[in-house]
Amino acid sequence: MDKGFAPWQLRAFEQTVAALDAGRLGHGLLLCGPAGMGQRAVALALAAHVLDRDMDAAGRARNAQLIAAGTHPDLQLVSFIPNKSGDKLRTEIVIEQVREISQKLALTPQYGAAQVVIVDPADAINRAACNALLKTLEEPAPGRYLWLISADPARLPQTIRSRCQRLEFRLPPREEALAWLRQRGHDDGIAREALDATRGHPVLADQWLQGEGMALRRQVADELERLAAGKLGCVELAQRWTGDEHAELRLRHAADLALRKAGDGLTDPTRLHKLAAWFDAANRTRDLLRTTVRADLAVVELLLAWGAANPQQKGNIR
Repeated sequence: MDKGFAPWQLRAFEQTVAALDAGRLGHGLLLCGPAGMGQRAVALALAAHVLDRDMDAAGRARNAQLIAAGTHPDLQLVSFIPNKSGDKLRTEIVIEQVREISQKLALTPQYGAAQVVIVDPADAINRAACNALLKTLEEPAPGRYLWLISADPARLPQTIRSRCQRLEFRLPPREEALAWLRQRGHDDGIAREALDATRGHPVLADQWLQGEGMALRRQVADELERLAAGKLGCVELAQRWTGDEHAELRLRHAADLALRKAGDGLTDPTRLHKLAAWFDAANRTRDLLRTTVRADLAVVELLLAWGAANPQQKGNIR
């Protein structure tokens, strides 16, 4: 049964199930690789496999219902929680949450003989919480599993990483990714364009094709060309880019388009340096959008630098 998995997800699932069933998988598992490759879905399917051990058909059906509802007493998903004022989510996983993990894993399972805790994203665990988590990893109890999902495992302390086995999610071969996108109903040509735009990430390509991502990318490319040609003002464009929920994605597209422009046969070292610097600045500005800085002012400054890096350039940057 493929559980609706993409081929690369099914490989990861089957590889880990084989290790689990052979007793070759410890209690700590680090599921890592590019964000959005299906790590959480695979982790939940693995949790179901663990929790279904020695269950009859009725027990497996009950487990499936509870997992789907997010109410299985032996499965805990840990992510961002509301801040003290309750008006938004924290940006870190904090020590109180890790202490709850330890308390949970110290309890007797309510069903079967196993408990699973999934932390996503694990690279958001702050330093104090990492120290507390280390104690849990160092003193595992039988049938207790702690699985960490991370797109940036280097942000985790080496002491945490060294106590976890790794399950790597890699970008699939291009032809496999294209075949999957075609199965999702996308024409070959546009699938190739989207896969190139996402640097080989098929799930992100599918999301951009299903939503506004690719249309937004073309719009950003056109607007940057018009800006460089003096046909569009920085203030007007900054207000447009930050006027809705797509500001961060616009800056991602803009940074990537600048990088592609820099690699598109340019030989002027000064322009190459300016475009590379602008790429870095676009990514920093994208990070600033998550702070209290006025987004439109930050983007105006970025767009002024684009004009300096591309004086009266009208070439295609898509």
